[in-house]
Amino acid sequence: MAKRVGVDKWLFGVILLLVLFGLVMVFSTSAVMAKATVGSPYAFVSHQALWALLGMIALTILMRVDYRLYNNPKVVFPAVTITMLMLVVVFAFHDSHHTHRWFRLGALSLQPSELAKPVLVLFLAYFLQTRMHQMDDWKGTILRAAIPPLLFIGLILKEPDLGTALVCAGVTMLILYLAGMQIKYLALAVLAASPVLYYMLFHVAWRRARMLAFVNPELDPRGSGFHILQSLIAVGTGGIRGLGLMEGRQKLFYLPEPHTDFIFATVCEELGWIGAIAIIGLFCVLGYRGLRAAILSTDPFARFLAFGITTAILIQAFFNISVVLALVPTKGITLPLISNGGTSVFITLAGLGVLLNITREID
Repeated sequence: MAKRVGVDKWLFGVILLLVLFGLVMVFSTSAVMAKATVGSPYAFVSHQALWALLGMIALTILMRVDYRLYNNPKVVFPAVTITMLMLVVVFAFHDSHHTHRWFRLGALSLQPSELAKPVLVLFLAYFLQTRMHQMDDWKGTILRAAIPPLLFIGLILKEPDLGTALVCAGVTMLILYLAGMQIKYLALAVLAASPVLYYMLFHVAWRRARMLAFVNPELDPRGSGFHILQSLIAVGTGGIRGLGLMEGRQKLFYLPEPHTDFIFATVCEELGWIGAIAIIGLFCVLGYRGLRAAILSTDPFARFLAFGITTAILIQAFFNISVVLALVPTKGITLPLISNGGTSVFITLAGLGVLLNITREID
């Protein structure tokens, strides 16, 4: 196909809108809390704005870098190794809220599990591009392709971070299916993972409490059911038009993590279902343009790369919104490009820069 002069302008516009909307909502959800805890209402949004700016710079640079440069073992395997080391070393740092998710260097903190998602996609795209006709070889192809993702997922579960681990697992299975893996192998993978998932959900006390709260949050409204009930109150209060930007009440020390995991609940409360549907619509457009690039790519490496980057964002957005609406049990997972989180917004924008470069090849 002829090389395009520019990137996908629809995709770029949607990304910009999501980032700007995210900054507005981070300020709206965090201003009162930041004033009370840090002394400045701008503490969280200024930090997020800095990372968003760095992310947009990375996006601008990477969308001009030929994606074929990443199709190199000298890039892929060091990236896998460094990510693996970071996922291991993170356990040497002090825990935060009983989790080991952050790699700290002075004032700088990074979340290796966020890096694991694009690196996982990069590895699978590189490994599978020449093996699409060997997907019946479960030992030589499927098992070898699954080893790095399984190691990533195992370390992320150990942090513990079940939400991100499920995103990584979902992206891995979808890319393998796109490469030609038969449904029977997917079924066997789900069957093999079921005992592990059952143990993680029902034999870890706090997760079991979340599962029970998901079934009936009213049984423990001030404990395990608190997150779900406060989120649903915020969603229901907003109605069609919402209470107005900055006018939300649940963020005033009622709704837990209103600027991160439950930011979509505040969107519903302040901007109503009109604002919520608008955000979902933007993610749908992002998904359509990203998957379109994957479908139209003639280069298998580009196809897997575009598909993986896009589906990782869509799966994470689906989980976050589903948690807020009480469609799935509560888990700590952010809304891409919207929720407060420096590593998340930077890594996501960098990955989207690669996706935008791929769109240059699409007519």
